[in-house]
Amino acid sequence: MKSAKDYLEHANAEVVRITTEEAIAKHAAGDATFVDVRDSGDIAKSGTIAGAHRVPRGFIEFAADPDMQFHNPIFQKDAELCLVCGAGGQAALAGKTLKDMGYKNVINVGGIGDWKAAGGPTEA
Repeated sequence: MKSAKDYLEHANAEVVRITTEEAIAKHAAGDATFVDVRDSGDIAKSGTIAGAHRVPRGFIEFAADPDMQFHNPIFQKDAELCLVCGAGGQAALAGKTLKDMGYKNVINVGGIGDWKAAGGPTEA
């Protein structure tokens, strides 16, 4: 039987995590798609990365599957997808799901608190 820790370890082993500074540089370059995987209530409390798309972790499979009626066109197999959450755990788990679905360039940028502390651009 797997524990939450087991799932996180597997996700962290497969999904590259970059520093907040590296993530801010990627954001500034404008060549990556940023996705906040927290639910709307958490985003409302803290805000999110400027321009980030909002796709809750519990909906990621539906939004990322091009054969689903709920497919979100931001999910392209060759896109660089940078995921953020509260502390990095949900981003890792969502990233592992995306990798399992055939997305190759998935990055965990960690938590919104670190982003804000480092001066990354945000929006309400």
